[in-house]
Amino acid sequence: MPLFIHTLVRFTYIVRIIDIDIIQPMKTIKSTEPLREHIIPFLEYCEIEKGLSDNTQRNYQQYLKLFTDWLKKTENENLLPHDLTTNHIWDYRLYLARTYKNPRGGHLGKKSQNYYLIALRAFLRYLSDRDIETLPSSKVKLAKQKSEETVSFLDVHDVEAMLKIPDVQKPTGLRDRAIMELFFSSGMRISELVALNVDQVSFLKDNDETRTYELSIVGKGKHIRTIFISPRAAGWLRKYLDSRRDVSKPLFINIRSKTDDNRLSARSIQKMISRSAILAGISKKVTPHTLRHTYATDLLGHGADLRSVQELLGHKNVATTQIYTHVTNKRLRDIHEKFHGGKEMDI
Repeated sequence: MPLFIHTLVRFTYIVRIIDIDIIQPMKTIKSTEPLREHIIPFLEYCEIEKGLSDNTQRNYQQYLKLFTDWLKKTENENLLPHDLTTNHIWDYRLYLARTYKNPRGGHLGKKSQNYYLIALRAFLRYLSDRDIETLPSSKVKLAKQKSEETVSFLDVHDVEAMLKIPDVQKPTGLRDRAIMELFFSSGMRISELVALNVDQVSFLKDNDETRTYELSIVGKGKHIRTIFISPRAAGWLRKYLDSRRDVSKPLFINIRSKTDDNRLSARSIQKMISRSAILAGISKKVTPHTLRHTYATDLLGHGADLRSVQELLGHKNVATTQIYTHVTNKRLRDIHEKFHGGKEMDI
């Protein structure tokens, strides 16, 4: 056989193999184990393969527990993955919207409902990745929210009033003041602040009262980013650390705890922030995330660009940062009114 014909035959054979591989659909299996039995392997997958944070894993576990509880309530405890239908999803959405009540006795808002649905989507995607036949994750539709998210933030006077609440003559007061100063200085997430250890701020020992310190932290999605600690926040951190008489590893501790695991919990910080806001006479609900919003709003209000704020907040996508355009839009309007408008026209 001539060489060019032999080569052509081999090439055609290879192309046909590739065509067959592309055209043939991936084979799936019908699992004999109910959906609930796949949740633990899914959480292990989140940890090992996806590298999701402990906080995200806990959230997924909590959200999917409600789904399995609902399956049990509706006598679908042994529902197999391939038997899950859009009717099940619709009934579950109705349950989230109309029946289920949170620990405070209220119904879930649209945003909270979506947290549960997003977790379910991720679970179904995992099953699909494992070639287990089930309902496509795209069939889980999210509840429609308002196109513009309302950002709750404080003005500087409110922040100042909150900072004056802790009794700094007491160790707990120094700790609480240092926490609020650090939130406002850095824009940290509560999970990031809770995870801090004393050895990460050893640079404060230089006692430089004019220096803005840089600190690398592991943020959401295990991405490393730099935060900044203002001279004022650094000063309160020093005072707090000087008041400590222990060798515990965590930066912020539960002073009353008698156990070795005395790291201050996120829930304790949330309660402290809420209580300080009430005592400061602030009527709106204030959370640690409100202080993060306040940080971003203050930066933009003083002229920072959106891209810089995105990096400082640790947002993966600038679209997330665009919820703060209420600030930039107002600043642009003020600039427009000051420098434009045809005021010099005599018509």
